[in-house]
Amino acid sequence: MRRREMILTSGAAGLTSLFGAAGGAAESRFYVPPEEAPHQRTFMQWPINRQVHSDPVFREMTQQTIADIANAISAFEPVVMLAAKEDHSGAQAKLSDAVELWDIPTEDLWCRDSGPIFVVDGQDGLAVSHIQFNGWGEKQIHRRDGQIAARLAERLGLSLLPSGLRGEAGGVEQDGHGLLMAHESSWVNENRNPGLSRDEIERRLLSAYGAERMIWSEGVWGEDITDYHIDSLARFTGPGRVLMNLPDAPDLRDPFHAAALDTHDVLVAAGLEVDVIPEPYDRRVQSLDFVASYANYYVCNGAVIAAEFGDRETDAIARAALAKHYPGREIVTLNVDPLGELGGGIHCATQQMPAV
Repeated sequence: MRRREMILTSGAAGLTSLFGAAGGAAESRFYVPPEEAPHQRTFMQWPINRQVHSDPVFREMTQQTIADIANAISAFEPVVMLAAKEDHSGAQAKLSDAVELWDIPTEDLWCRDSGPIFVVDGQDGLAVSHIQFNGWGEKQIHRRDGQIAARLAERLGLSLLPSGLRGEAGGVEQDGHGLLMAHESSWVNENRNPGLSRDEIERRLLSAYGAERMIWSEGVWGEDITDYHIDSLARFTGPGRVLMNLPDAPDLRDPFHAAALDTHDVLVAAGLEVDVIPEPYDRRVQSLDFVASYANYYVCNGAVIAAEFGDRETDAIARAALAKHYPGREIVTLNVDPLGELGGGIHCATQQMPAV
């Protein structure tokens, strides 16, 4: 099953909200720190649902890829894999002993989207700023995944601060210093936030992340399950600094290429320093739906965990760019092609818990 196919599985309605449609804004003293700030641990999710991952061979490949990522991160910081108790034995066969398993049931692997958004207050306080996951606009079953953030907050004894928004953290990028960027298509969308204007969504996002300013670009509606998450295109690497990947020869007939160029121009016009790396060309998987994103990396304690796609030239360019933007960190590259076939990457599969 391909993530871009936008299949509507049975039971996709899931939980519309655990706290009501309107909710309340996260308290302003809390904020999401930079991803490169120290972590207490990383959370990930075990992909297990047979409606979502119907091909047993590809499901096995996907699980091994998730295990490879978890094992790589565990060399640098603690990793917790979320899975129902009955799924632990299958996960343990692929995971290293350093990865801890918690009994929180999952369906899919995208912890960036359905996992908790941790916020800090700078005084050793930690909470979860809650944006309700609804299966990317009711496109996929999420009976379990729609409850993960709340269940983790309960297990950790943390307050859950509802934002009144439906959506996914992969749809907004934050620098931890007051600035957000996002594609409108992932938020100003009837499948997530019906009846809310862009201004109201922006207000709630700024409150949820403890940020002050937001940069929007249009994105792409209805062409992939995420409505074009920005974290596969552009990432903050520091205050006012962005790393993004673009095709060397963009095809303006491709809505993703056109939207990517628009996002680049918007970011430059906003005064940000934008460093561009090319998308891979000579890659192992040539499918048009394959997401070959160097930007979809994860920063953990002492390392950057990133994808390589088999294009020796662009793989080397991406590695050098990551080393430049994250000096002093080890750059670890992995073959995560199954995630690209599903429409995502390493960042999509991880969620950091900041150290306090």
